[in-house]
Amino acid sequence: MFEAIKNIFKIEELKKKVLVTLALLIVYRIGCYVPTPGIDTFALNRFFENLAKTQGQTLIGMLGLFSGGALNRLSIFALGVMPYISSSIIMQLLTAVIPALERIAKEGKAGYEKINQYTRYMTFFLCVVQGLFLAIWLENPNNFQGIKMVPNPGVAFKFITVLTLTCGTIFIMWLGEQIQERGVGNGISLIIMSSIISRMPQSLGQLYLLYSPMDPSKRQIPLITLIVLLALWITVVIAVILFTQAQRRIPVQYGKRVVGRRVYGGQSTYLPIKVDMAGVIAIIFAQSVILFPATLAAFMPHKLKIVVFLQSMLQERGLWYNIIYILLIFFFMYFYTAIVFNPQEISNNLKKYGGFIPGIRPGKTTGDYLDFVATRIVFVGALYIALIAIFPNMIMHLFNVPSYALASFFGGTTLLIIVGVLLDTMKQIEGQLLVRHYEGFIKGGALKGRR
Repeated sequence: MFEAIKNIFKIEELKKKVLVTLALLIVYRIGCYVPTPGIDTFALNRFFENLAKTQGQTLIGMLGLFSGGALNRLSIFALGVMPYISSSIIMQLLTAVIPALERIAKEGKAGYEKINQYTRYMTFFLCVVQGLFLAIWLENPNNFQGIKMVPNPGVAFKFITVLTLTCGTIFIMWLGEQIQERGVGNGISLIIMSSIISRMPQSLGQLYLLYSPMDPSKRQIPLITLIVLLALWITVVIAVILFTQAQRRIPVQYGKRVVGRRVYGGQSTYLPIKVDMAGVIAIIFAQSVILFPATLAAFMPHKLKIVVFLQSMLQERGLWYNIIYILLIFFFMYFYTAIVFNPQEISNNLKKYGGFIPGIRPGKTTGDYLDFVATRIVFVGALYIALIAIFPNMIMHLFNVPSYALASFFGGTTLLIIVGVLLDTMKQIEGQLLVRHYEGFIKGGALKGRR
């Protein structure tokens, strides 16, 4: 692996791409510390830190993790890439259910550019709406125990906040596209990963304080617990890597066709079906849904019965929280797979080009067989995602470690994103190395991508 990293800088083109990618990511991280005008950022940051310690993980905490702390400081990149991610998911779902958009998507590169343009328009709309609601929320001191976060509220503050946050997200989109075109890896994915990794030093600092090596009387975590946590983290990372690349390969045979004097077809190949077809989409949707009531409860008067009920039922360490969380993950795994995986369409394409699965009749029978296989594979994938999702809660329950000290390491969403993005980026770099007759990251083999 170290030899492969050294070979990267021997190839001028690849070295330039890597350096451009790193430079653009540094620009993004600098922007995360540029404050939005008219806000007491220090008081706001303290408020979010206290909220995380007293209320546990909320939807705002999850968004803050994806923005690399920009939301806690309300910097110009406070909204992060979530509006763009939300727009992309919405457009992907609409493409599957609206025939007009489905026809546009099948037009090749021109259709992709048109869908991407619609995604940008929707991102702009979501940024304006989210920025406006965020500005209104900040102006009310009652939301912050009477602390005035905005010294000069009014129409001017709302306009500047919406304009700043919208331009910040659009600039992040531009950075992602520049990484995609001039650098290496998926730009948006790398930006999200850099945001998550930027929070790891803070989590390490929290673990250091809990261990308290300088003052054993204040120690909350013994050394053996830290060693066990490290071993568990390595085990979970290995498991995530294996399941991320796991796939069921269905053999496909193409019949021979004679066209003129040439014979086409006759080769054998396979149809890969991923164990985790939904990726991080299912866990993000499930986490957003289950954290939304807890987020509302954190900002509502605690004397209300509905607030007490939500907080008691959806506690992160509670049984009902984990049960509902797992059920939501299973639902979104099957829902998203049904949207993106169409067995009958794949069956028709195989039949059109003379392909068939040995022992299965072409046409509807093949589609039913693919649906049968995919349904069972999705169950395994959903079970794996559910275990990864509740693993942080199990760690907190077994070792009595606060969630804010584990979010960047054992968090299901963060692990899936980091491992998946690193695998994709390494696969692209390895392809460049192998083309130029250099050894890749793995001797005697090659990395497999997520798709």
